[in-house]
Amino acid sequence: MKRYHLTTLIWEEDGVYISKCMEIGVTSCGDTPSEALENLREAIDLWLKNAEYLGLLEDIEPSITSSEKFTSVIEVVAS
Repeated sequence: MKRYHLTTLIWEEDGVYISKCMEIGVTSCGDTPSEALENLREAIDLWLKNAEYLGLLEDIEPSITSSEKFTSVIEVVAS
């Protein structure tokens, strides 16, 4: 069994929490941040099983198996 290290982002939008896996672009939602994260975990699991079946994991494996990730929040003011 392989271990994947994925970056997730959760934000509130109109009373619903949106969760997104940044490496593979899978998105889910929930009524609470915890629910959104759990729903995302299920969606990622399905995505990974499908990607493995289709032979797509090899291309993205370096980005999803690395345990060293760096994230940052920046503000951009557009005119």
